[in-house]
Amino acid sequence: MVKFRSAKELAEYRKELVSSRPKDEKVVAICAGTGCKAYGANKVVAAFREEVKKQGLEGKVRVRATGCHGFCERGTLVVIHPEGVLYQRVKPEAVAEIVEKTVKGGEILEKHLYVEPVTNAKYRKEHEIPFYKHQQRLILGMNGHIDPSSIDDYIALGGYEALAKALEMGPDAVMEQVKKANVRGRGGGGFPAGRKWETCKNAKSDKRYVICNADEGDPGAFMDRSVLEGNPHSVLEGMIIGALAIGSDEGFIYVRHEYPLAVERLGLALQQAREMGLLGEGILGSALKFDIKINKGGGAFVCGESTALMASIEGRVGEPRAKHIHTVVQGLYNKPSNLNNVAR
Repeated sequence: MVKFRSAKELAEYRKELVSSRPKDEKVVAICAGTGCKAYGANKVVAAFREEVKKQGLEGKVRVRATGCHGFCERGTLVVIHPEGVLYQRVKPEAVAEIVEKTVKGGEILEKHLYVEPVTNAKYRKEHEIPFYKHQQRLILGMNGHIDPSSIDDYIALGGYEALAKALEMGPDAVMEQVKKANVRGRGGGGFPAGRKWETCKNAKSDKRYVICNADEGDPGAFMDRSVLEGNPHSVLEGMIIGALAIGSDEGFIYVRHEYPLAVERLGLALQQAREMGLLGEGILGSALKFDIKINKGGGAFVCGESTALMASIEGRVGEPRAKHIHTVVQGLYNKPSNLNNVAR
């Protein structure tokens, strides 16, 4: 695996990746997030890979196991690119016909199309389906286009480009840009991220932490898990940029142990980023030093609260403390700590 010594090397690598992939590359993107895995997505992925090989399409058709596509009730979801045809509730036994007739022949198999329950209208393209049509997918927008186990997929779509730009800008300019953008927290308070980051940066200390809150204890709220499962490098890149801005060399991702797939994909992403010089000493040949550890929580709802979360990372009982001292000044191990949610 290549190790980047500069932003220029990263840009050249991205250019080679993009040029090596045909513009109209045929891709079968299969949702392999937790929801579709419950419907048997792993077997569908295996069936597609076997069938592509059997029908002599290796090197011509890419089978990509992706993160969550969002339309969980219709899993397993399969999207055929570049046409954008979506088949829903796909079973392994249907794969041979899909490869033969749709992937190879371009024929639409109507029995696999989504049927709108009120109007009985059938939809061929993913973007035409009412569920997707009125969405502007940002946080989960890349999920259907990358294999979360492949750092190359992320880089090919512009991954770590923002980090390279941030390193070129420098910490002060990055901080000003965050403040100017008026990025806010997605909790009830909607606190401005720029103010939080700046307070943490200005706190007197020889050590600062960047922490990602992936505990997500609210019942039925699985957005954070879906980002970690489907696009883990986007979270890492955001944390590295945050570390640059506030002057941190160590970070933590606090994720609940009930999300084993998210933990697995995060662990792989961390390994890949370290091997390619995007984490650790001298990131992209710069003076920036930063690394991230995963901390698995025990599933306590209260550990979604900032001070309880930090107590848990320290190995103590996850109990909230009084808020008269903010965590940006005195947080993890009594050091200034910049805590943001996954989707910040």
